[in-house]
Amino acid sequence: MTSEGSVAPATGRATPLALCWIIYGIVRLIAAVWLLSFAGTATVMFGALLTRVPNPYSLMSAFHLIYSGWIILSAGSGIFAILAGLAMFARAGASRILALVAAVLSLAFLPVGTALGTYTLVIFLRRD
Repeated sequence: MTSEGSVAPATGRATPLALCWIIYGIVRLIAAVWLLSFAGTATVMFGALLTRVPNPYSLMSAFHLIYSGWIILSAGSGIFAILAGLAMFARAGASRILALVAAVLSLAFLPVGTALGTYTLVIFLRRD
């Protein structure tokens, strides 16, 4: 039996899961930087599609809002993933909460984020 503040169930999956979260977090942060570096190119490409649209400025504003949100979600997912992985390695009491936040944030990123997030949710929300 595990206590409420424990890192993982008695199966001993904390260390491989922590390593997966750290690697996933690094990849997400790299993806956020990559998205940020191509923001100008993405804007020009999306703007080229708006030549025959009656009101292109509102669509361009929506594009910037969605693109910025995607960058923020990617960076936030990466930061929480690294924090969750480090907390699991350290067997910290907050590792369960950090892992659940990282799992929820990662669900939007197919296929690895969805698989890792779903697995973490199943492991940490399971009733003994």
